[in-house]
Amino acid sequence: MTNSSGKIAVVGDKDSILAFNAIGVDALVSNTPTEADDAIKKLTKEQYSVIFVTEELASLIPSTLQKLKTRTYPAIIVIPSASGKAKGYAQESFRRDVERAIGADILKDER
Repeated sequence: MTNSSGKIAVVGDKDSILAFNAIGVDALVSNTPTEADDAIKKLTKEQYSVIFVTEELASLIPSTLQKLKTRTYPAIIVIPSASGKAKGYAQESFRRDVERAIGADILKDER
């Protein structure tokens, strides 16, 4: 079992994560997949409980995030970025997490 510190961080572009500092969340600016990987590895080693990652970065580092999703901590939460250019990655990631947690896809779009 991995220990959890209760610390929360966010990784993403400056515009998307700036507001998180105001509420006491540690914010790491990352603009490339390499910077995001390095930031997430650092936060994981420092035993953060929750790491928010902007959708645009998350879509560039799926293998890194998938490895972490098999662990109890940190919880990886994909959030929209400030650009507003949602690509559906955050929604799809959330749908997969819910399906894994309860064993069924309750969010399936049946239009």
